[in-house]
Amino acid sequence: MTTTVAAYAAPSAKAPLERTTIERRTVGEHDVLIDIKFAGICHSDIHQAREGWGEAIFPMVPGHEIAGVVSEVGSGVTKFKVGDRVGVGCMVDSCGECEPCRSGQEQHCVRGNVGTYNSVGKDGEPTYGGYSQKVVIDEAFTLHIPEGISLDVAAPLLCAGITTYSPLKHWGAGPGKKVAVVGLGGLGHMGVKIAHALGAEVTVLSQSLRKKDDGLKLGADHYYATSDDQTFKDLAGTFDVILSTVSAQVDFGAYLSLLKTGGALVNVGAPEEPISLNLFSLIGGNKTLAGSMIGGIAETQEMLDFCAEHGMGAEIELIEASQVNEAYERVLNSDVRYRFVIDAATI
Repeated sequence: MTTTVAAYAAPSAKAPLERTTIERRTVGEHDVLIDIKFAGICHSDIHQAREGWGEAIFPMVPGHEIAGVVSEVGSGVTKFKVGDRVGVGCMVDSCGECEPCRSGQEQHCVRGNVGTYNSVGKDGEPTYGGYSQKVVIDEAFTLHIPEGISLDVAAPLLCAGITTYSPLKHWGAGPGKKVAVVGLGGLGHMGVKIAHALGAEVTVLSQSLRKKDDGLKLGADHYYATSDDQTFKDLAGTFDVILSTVSAQVDFGAYLSLLKTGGALVNVGAPEEPISLNLFSLIGGNKTLAGSMIGGIAETQEMLDFCAEHGMGAEIELIEASQVNEAYERVLNSDVRYRFVIDAATI
């Protein structure tokens, strides 16, 4: 039988989130029922709740940074047991048959992965996310959270962690490499931590020096203000990899000038408006402008294990569910250090 649980939902585009109830499906053969303990607030929650990325499904329960404890398992579940500490990220299903799915890149499912919220499952019903008390998830899309990370700081790793870990690994961040992280926010602060743990020399490129002390404490070796034109002169041709984590419009030509020959500028921020680019900024120096979207389930587990090994979680501000609308406005004003996390006990 289905389970009725409390949740916070946006009833329509741009409307404030409000407390409501939703139905969670019956636990199936390969499902786990998770008592949600913490849910991170991602900037993409705001983009979708306000239809910044296009038409969305309402009512919408956002949240794809979920950490909790298994309270029930289906009869065919083999990977989890009651009491396990688990996480759920940005997707909850995929076709499982296409080449990306078979190669562990479910996020690039040819038929489209099923998002944790603002999506439609194989049963034809809308998916609801982590701003809620419980969730039912197929065990194949559920992650183990290692004991070395507390659940509150682990929650943001399910999006912010994998979103930065995957491209840093793919583009070879490590010893002997110079990596720049554009923006020191919810994504950027994890990019700095992970790039440092991978052994790279890390530079933060931020609009101002306001967060310089934080950046250095998080593992950055250098910190520059992009509002200073001298920065782009001094750092020309410096970096092997630049990871752009901001969702605002930036001058990609200027940032491409900071790459070494053969370097890559990888974008994980998702601006709502298209960008323009002079292709000569790519042709000169054989440079790459790339994008990256989360990671597959196996890689996400790898990231969680890596973070536990290095004693890393997100830097968070824990809030009550009733503060979610205020938190959205503060995210838009860059007034959080560095990820809001909802205490699900307050929903």
